[in-house]
Amino acid sequence: MARPKILVFQHVPYEPLGTLDPLLKEAGFRIRYVNFGREPESRPRLSGYEALIILGGPMNSDQIETYPNLIREVEIIREAVDLRKSVLGICLGAQLLAKALGGAVVRNKTREIGWHDVDLTEAGANDPVLSTFAERQQVFQWHEDGIVLPPGAVHLASSDASAVQAFRQGDHAYGFQFHLEANASLIDRWLTVPANQATLKDEVGRVDPAGIRRQCGESIDALEAQSRETFSRWIDRFEIGPRRRQLPSR
Repeated sequence: MARPKILVFQHVPYEPLGTLDPLLKEAGFRIRYVNFGREPESRPRLSGYEALIILGGPMNSDQIETYPNLIREVEIIREAVDLRKSVLGICLGAQLLAKALGGAVVRNKTREIGWHDVDLTEAGANDPVLSTFAERQQVFQWHEDGIVLPPGAVHLASSDASAVQAFRQGDHAYGFQFHLEANASLIDRWLTVPANQATLKDEVGRVDPAGIRRQCGESIDALEAQSRETFSRWIDRFEIGPRRRQLPSR
């Protein structure tokens, strides 16, 4: 029997699935990346896919003149939600999901780059996926925009700089501003990739790359364990009938 498939929207090569990749493969899924950086005119169809994952990127969600693919992405995300596909948006992906659902994206007063805490709402503490988090949970962040909660969405987590750090629409669509998929190599890559150097230069005195790397040594194991537990719950919620393979109990 054919393995179930997942569609992944990628914007730049240095923002892949990270820790999500092995979890999806362990669960028996085939992964198809659509890299809009290489194929900006792509308009993939959702037919045959169990889920849609929208990854992050250095662009802002309103840069549609430079990145017209963002318009098509919002349309496809809206279609996926209407079809009750499982949807996961990460960082930019969460912002595009919010826009697809009638929310908005605004510039935060300060960027969140590095290790920051998020606080669960009451709904987050009871959410079937995000309730893996502690009431206050340290995660890795890299964003400058914030989300205005879409109508009818469930607010799951916040931080001092971002009122909406996580949300859920219905039972199947989740948006995370934070980078739960990050591992040590990805974080180091984000700190060194040329596309991020202007941002880091602008944040000198407030964001310390050396300090982020030091804290990575202290915090990355906990983040990866949290990633496995949380994303495994998201995967377990897929409705794929007899093809579904349960992950080990946690």
